[in-house]
Amino acid sequence: MSTNPPASGNGQPVVLKAKDFASDQDVRWCPGCGDYSILKQIQSVFAELGLNKDDVAVISGIGCSSRFPYYMETYGMHSIHGRAPAFASGLKLANPELDVWVISGDGDGFSIGGNHLMHLLRRNFDLNILIFNNQIYGLTKGQYSPTSEVNKRTKSTPMGSIDFPVNPSAFAMGSSATFVARSMDRDPKHLKQMLHRCHEHKGTSFLEIYQNCNIFNDGAFFAFTDKATKLDTCVFLEHNQPMVFGKESKKGIRIDGLRPEIVDLTAGKYTVDDLWIHDEHDIFKASMLTRFFDDPKETGALPRPFGVIYQEDRPTYESQLFMQIEEASESKSMDLDEMIAGTKTWHIQ
Repeated sequence: MSTNPPASGNGQPVVLKAKDFASDQDVRWCPGCGDYSILKQIQSVFAELGLNKDDVAVISGIGCSSRFPYYMETYGMHSIHGRAPAFASGLKLANPELDVWVISGDGDGFSIGGNHLMHLLRRNFDLNILIFNNQIYGLTKGQYSPTSEVNKRTKSTPMGSIDFPVNPSAFAMGSSATFVARSMDRDPKHLKQMLHRCHEHKGTSFLEIYQNCNIFNDGAFFAFTDKATKLDTCVFLEHNQPMVFGKESKKGIRIDGLRPEIVDLTAGKYTVDDLWIHDEHDIFKASMLTRFFDDPKETGALPRPFGVIYQEDRPTYESQLFMQIEEASESKSMDLDEMIAGTKTWHIQ
């Protein structure tokens, strides 16, 4: 993909700013929606990366988050419910140089689009998936979604939902994703760091973003995003660094046998040297981290991980496909009739 900025009339490169990636369309989200913050950070990151607007495509499905392409001064498509991964896959194959970003929500991505999302992750196209998770169907006015908690009372579940929620990061790991991360709308600095990491990754990057729907599910993630509580409910992951959290960094996570446990670093029994060192490339520990999914109100709840949970290097789908086509073109060892007939034939007497 090209990261060279376009040239001006005198041949000098034009340095784009965040506002250059903002379209002339009125942003039609509810006032106070977390999507505004995400939009601003993405526009800022695109400018920081020095992207050329003509080399970027933003593809979405259906939902509040999926209005995103209208507000980006890039190529884009507001596609079909749940099918953004399919459109993005075809687009990446047709033009591998495009910088493709898929925008989806918890309903669009994990309900009707779950099957498409799973196959995109395992195939490992070189593109980026951003899941705006607000644990509710916002566009259709407040029904429970695949990520809503058990006993969620909504218009479609007046007695409370009996569905167990989808765990997005565990879903991604189970689909053999090569990059899994989590961030939040109310921490712009961290969100920008994760967007940069997504772009750096060669393969499918999966970023779940906790996003507040202040109309139909206000405060769903406040335990993790509010300044008064986030230090005790979140652990911010850094590669090769111990897992420390809590106010004044007084708590840590160590592994006792095969189980993680919270320890008090001020009690004298444990020090930072006893803690779990985060390794982005350890698939087994990453899978364990995705299961840090406790209700923060529960006693002894493990903190929710934010940052890069897992990253691995694996050939992209498109690179392998083009290599296969090239090998087939060069070999010319089999004609079309032989290929269709295959290696097993029968003669009928």
